[in-house]
Amino acid sequence: MKKILVASSALVAVAFAGQASASEKISLSVGGYMEQWAGFADEDRGESVNAFQSDTEVHFSGSTTLDNGIEVGAKIELEGEQASNQVDEQYLYVNGGFGQVKLGAEDGAAADMGITAPSVGPVGANDGDLGNWVSVNAVPDTVPAGDDSKRLTYYTPSLGGFKAGISYADDDDSETNDTVRTGDNRVSAGIEYRGDFDGVSVAVSLVGEHKGEGEWYGVGANVGFGAFTVGASVSETDGEFGVGEATTYVDDTTDFDIGVSYAMDAASVSLTYAYGESDDTAGTSGVDEINTVDLGLAYTLGAGVTWKSSVFWFDDEGQDAGTADDNEGFGAVTGLVLSF
Repeated sequence: MKKILVASSALVAVAFAGQASASEKISLSVGGYMEQWAGFADEDRGESVNAFQSDTEVHFSGSTTLDNGIEVGAKIELEGEQASNQVDEQYLYVNGGFGQVKLGAEDGAAADMGITAPSVGPVGANDGDLGNWVSVNAVPDTVPAGDDSKRLTYYTPSLGGFKAGISYADDDDSETNDTVRTGDNRVSAGIEYRGDFDGVSVAVSLVGEHKGEGEWYGVGANVGFGAFTVGASVSETDGEFGVGEATTYVDDTTDFDIGVSYAMDAASVSLTYAYGESDDTAGTSGVDEINTVDLGLAYTLGAGVTWKSSVFWFDDEGQDAGTADDNEGFGAVTGLVLSF
């Protein structure tokens, strides 16, 4: 795997060799987003976890095109509400006829290429945000990738609608640790297809990761026709994913989602269902299951301003013997997304 990634880097280096460049120095532009939410939830375990939630990032990006036509650029994402680890992602990229190479701290191929069921609200049933508002044992997430580890990623050019990507991180803890290697090797990969056929759009992805002694893998698809988009995805995660040589036991998980969205002028709505199952094959905790449904709304009020709302329901059926793991409830969240 290392040889493949090193070879990809070498090809890019050869493309630069001997090129005198008259291109201009890179200038960074500022962008990003701000999300501010207010909501409530009624659940069996007690009060809502939060009444307010926010997510803000400031992005700096810029690129230049060399005399040989190769584009070189950089992107830096700063967190707006964290006191530590304020840099979310930071990487450089190289684009050309050979595809794209990324080097730096970012999510990797599986996270970038994974396709899930459509969901437009702030609390999607399948996006991992349910735990921000209620107490649950697990949250369905059919693309459990991420961790902005320092890594090398290569994407092929799109050929007939097909595209592949692969990432390698020598230390998946390198996002916050530059001096001591404490994590595992992490290999992330994906294949996707995107095409249009007489007004019908199709997008399919197969993604997965290997880390430590285990792996996860998933498949997703969306089909668009007219104003409708219908999609679903499913993933399986090995209980040893990320455990490495340690003896700590982690449950096997299965996650599934299905949903539909409808766009009309400045507004779009979606209805999404997700199911998650955590199976303790060691036989000590049984099976935890969660069902959740989200009705989402997004309405563009103006350039860079979108109002979003979600109404959600969930049923978390914990099976740990002798504990009060079961929880059920509903909630509503609304707020604004500012893009700049």
